[in-house]
Amino acid sequence: MTSFFSRRRMLSLGSGFGALALTGVPAFAQQRFFRIGTGGTGGTYYPVGGMIANAVSTDKINVSAVATNGSVANVNGIVGGSMESGFSQSDINAWAYTGTGIYEGKPKIEELRVIANLYPESVHVVVKKGAGIKSLADLKGKRVSIDEPGSGTLVNARALLAAYGVTEKDIKPEYLKQAQSAEKFKDGSLDAYFQTTGYPQGTLSELAATNGFELLPIDGAERDKIMAQYKFFAKDKIPDGVYKDVKGVETIAVGAQWTTSSKQPDDLVYEITKALWSDKTRAAMDAGHAKGKEIQKATALQGIGIPLHAGAERFYKEIGLLK
Repeated sequence: MTSFFSRRRMLSLGSGFGALALTGVPAFAQQRFFRIGTGGTGGTYYPVGGMIANAVSTDKINVSAVATNGSVANVNGIVGGSMESGFSQSDINAWAYTGTGIYEGKPKIEELRVIANLYPESVHVVVKKGAGIKSLADLKGKRVSIDEPGSGTLVNARALLAAYGVTEKDIKPEYLKQAQSAEKFKDGSLDAYFQTTGYPQGTLSELAATNGFELLPIDGAERDKIMAQYKFFAKDKIPDGVYKDVKGVETIAVGAQWTTSSKQPDDLVYEITKALWSDKTRAAMDAGHAKGKEIQKATALQGIGIPLHAGAERFYKEIGLLK
């Protein structure tokens, strides 16, 4: 989905507006627009964002999903005004709000607010089958994509490599999105790549069916170390068979959260939050992307380390999730 219209479409809409003005019907004039920054088209944010946008849109609120570089880009877009909301990882939100981590030395983004926690995003470290790479420590000297600037994956990859005593100087780093990483993995010009995403992820499912791959575990003392250092990480597991013929592994996860700004009107965010947890949206999420089933009202407030938007807070109080 996209937030851009062709010239012909705009002219068509313009004529529609004129007709509505003549007939006294104000429906389009009253419609409000609310963009969701997602991620690359090969990831999980984009299809989930499209699914939610379609489900929560009404004749008064037009919600659209926009492809972006991911979490950091979405936070920056929200602050810069190029989008009204976006999906971002819980760690990125916490760092941005407090001016710590990757936002160290930068102004705190105190206007950042959460609409809902959505689902866990699992760290995938994809490596060639039979390459003898059994641990992140074995990535030294290898050609590894750690995603592009603006992504939450890049932030996670750097933190995880450090926990295993590996720096970017120890690897041959590439900074590619999911689809590009998969293509280079297929043609043999990459040995491994990182992806923080909800499983099953489309590009990885395709890669498993065509070339195959192995997943590296993140467990033991190294996982304990990184979880002690970064409280927003949680233990996780990618089960056997999520990807065709790929053995499951222990790993870590962060929460995917729907984020906005305190500058967005309370009534607008209230209506969007209410629509997110409606029966209509529930049916769409259950029938849509595999991760949709994990987006549950019961976990809507889980792992939130920054304030809720006042409009969302009002809704959660009304249904008894907040006192």
